[in-house]
Amino acid sequence: MTYTLRWPDASQTTCYSPSLVIQDYFAPGSSYPLPEFIDKLREATGIANERVRAKFGFACSRASDQLGAIEAEVRRFSATPEARVDVLSFGPA
Repeated sequence: MTYTLRWPDASQTTCYSPSLVIQDYFAPGSSYPLPEFIDKLREATGIANERVRAKFGFACSRASDQLGAIEAEVRRFSATPEARVDVLSFGPA
C-alpha cells in the first residue's frame, strides 16, 4: 500500500509499505510530532517486514529503503522542536 506524508515545509512524499499494518499506527488527516512519528513508523515497518519474512522467507528491502529515506527527511527537520508530519492519505500500491 502507499501513504502520503506532508512535511513541515509543505512538501509531500508518497511512501510504500508492504503491509496494511501502517493503518494500525497512523490515521489519515492526523499530524504527529517528528519523534513520535518516526518511532511509530519504525515499529510498523518492523512488523511489516516480519510479515513479509513469514510469507516469503525474506524481509522487504523496499520497505527498509523507504524507512531510510523517511529517516533522512525527519533529520532534515530535527532542529525544529515543534515540527510535525501530517499523514494525508492511504492508497493502493
